Amino acid sequence: MPLQQLPLPFRPLKAAAAAAALFAVLGTVTAVWPNPLFARMTPTQGFEVWLLAVQAVLIGVYVAIRRPRCRVRGAGIGGVLGFLGIACPTCNKILLLVFGSDLLLAYFEPYRLHLAVVGATVTAAAVAWEWRQRRHTPVCDLGRAETGKPGAPGNA
Repeated sequence: MPLQQLPLPFRPLKAAAAAAALFAVLGTVTAVWPNPLFARMTPTQGFEVWLLAVQAVLIGVYVAIRRPRCRVRGAGIGGVLGFLGIACPTCNKILLLVFGSDLLLAYFEPYRLHLAVVGATVTAAAVAWEWRQRRHTPVCDLGRAETGKPGAPGNA
């Protein structure tokens, strides 16, 4: 059967498991809800749980429709931005070492909601892009694009 006639995979169980795992793990690690493993140093503002749920659903949809061998750059960037947006700024040791607590609370904390929304938007754009591309290219051909063979993007 030619490659273009193969049905594209749709993995609803894998997607649901990924969404549930992302919601549970990130919610626990960022201490959005009280738990014995992690403590949050700044109080939640109420948007964290909802944006975490949106991000988890979007990542779940992305997992369901993802084409084999394709990069996950857009969804990955959106996930990282979403994580930084819902996480406690002073609990993130890397940010704390780089910027210090005063700068984080003064300049990062007021914009966490915006960062989380940007992360969800980037992830939604990655889902939309993947949905459109899967109709035209069922499997990514990374080998040809990376080896510099003629016909690869960017080669004449």
